[in-house]
Formats: sequence, structure tokens, C-alpha cells
Amino acid sequence: MIPSGKARVAGVMGWPVGHSRSPRLHGYWLDALGIDGAYVPLPVRPEDFALAVAALPKLGFAGANVTVPHKEAAFALADEVDPMAARIGAVNTLVVLPDGLIEGRNTDAFGFLENLRQGASQWSPAAGPAVVLGAGGAARAVVAALAEAGVPEIRAANRSRERALALEAEFGGPVRAVAWEERSDALAGAALLVNTTTLGMAGAPPLDIDLAPLPAGAVVNDIVYAPLETELLAAARRRGNPTVDGLGMLLWQAVPAFEAWFGARPRVTAELRRFVLA
Repeated sequence: MIPSGKARVAGVMGWPVGHSRSPRLHGYWLDALGIDGAYVPLPVRPEDFALAVAALPKLGFAGANVTVPHKEAAFALADEVDPMAARIGAVNTLVVLPDGLIEGRNTDAFGFLENLRQGASQWSPAAGPAVVLGAGGAARAVVAALAEAGVPEIRAANRSRERALALEAEFGGPVRAVAWEERSDALAGAALLVNTTTLGMAGAPPLDIDLAPLPAGAVVNDIVYAPLETELLAAARRRGNPTVDGLGMLLWQAVPAFEAWFGARPRVTAELRRFVLA
């Protein structure tokens, strides 16, 4: 439907933001649910981000998604943050509260875990160790989700070992830093492999990893969705491992955000996947 003058408005803040599939995703839900609302791209330079966030209540926005490179800045600027955002140290969703204050939330952990559960029903947190490649914001969300779900051991490997060690020190518990050179060996006995790096993404260098030590039943998840099937997923599929692509994480992380802004809980469907990919 065409938004009216009373439409609820949200958007996505990033720099750049033209590549984002979020306007297409949220627009689909708004149409499907017949909601008087709009979701718009908001290209915001880093030096203007604080002013843009402060302007959201003044412009009547219900909130906004936050993408690269603003997630840590959003955490610092929010008036309050939810427990998951506090644990991850990053915000991907801003919600304007009735009193005009801005709450920062992180729905990436929810999106990752829900995508994994929907895409690989045979996986469970108790199945065994997980190997997480990367130590950036996405890795932090994945590690937080896996730790909260009860995964007994999380092996974190990153090209900068210092950042992997920082993950181990900060999250503690089941998290153990692994040297990047030992990433293939770390697959032995694992029940899950998650790539959170940009390696393997379109235009980025390939991910070099030997899957031979990975058990045949282990699930392989790549949070990259451009291309939808990365070489990692293709190699895993060829050897019989169950695979989960990254598009579902994008779709599922959007569900609680949409509900917070527009007051209805949307559904993630096969038709939605096709629409967002088109």
C-alpha cells in the first residue's frame, strides 16, 4: 500500500547503504501485512552519524537498522541497550521509545541462531564443539548466540590472533582462541563450522581451509550471502556436510526489528527469500 501522512517510518543507516537488501525485505512485509508504513535507505557518513541518530525522534522515525560501519557507534549513542547488545558491544537496531529515548538492540544473534535452527534441524547446541572463523562484530554476535544456547566449546580462529584472544578473554566460558594457521586442525570433532569473515564474498579473497578433518555430519554455515553459495558451502556440500547459507540470518534478524517498529510479527517464507534475492 502507498504510505499515508500518518505512516510509521523506519530505515537503515550505513555508509554506503545502496547495496542493502533491507528496504526490499521490509517493504515486502509492509505490503504483505497491509501496514501504513515505509522503510527507507539512510546513507550516513560516520562523522554525521551521531546527529542522524539524534534526529530520528525529531523526524518521527520509529527506529532504524544500523549496518557497517556504525554498529559500535550506535551502541555508544543509544540511551539504553538490551542485554544481548550489551554482551556483544554492538547495536544493529534502534527503537525510538514513546518518551523519545532511543533503545539499542542487537538482533544479529537471534537471526543467526534462528537461521541455523531452520536451515539445519539436525543441529543442536549439545551436538559438540563449534568453530567460528573471524572475530569482528558478526563473530561476536555468533559467539554470544552459541554461548547462550549452551554450545560446550567454541573455537575462535582469526587472522589477527590478538582479536581471537580478546574474544576468549571477554566471553570466557566455552570460548577458546585458535591460531589462524591451525584453523583446519580445529575442525576435528566439531559439530558446526561458521564463517563470519568476508573471505569468500564476491570481490574478496577466497577462504583457504581444508575441510578434511571436519566430521561428515557437521553443519557448515557461511553468513555471506553474496554469492548465496560460497565456495566453502559448495565444498562442504560436495563432501556431504549439511549447509546453511547466510541469507536467512539477514531475514531472521529483521523479524524482531520489524515487530518493534510496526507492531506486527512478520513471517520468513520461501517466497520472501525469492523476492529478496530477485
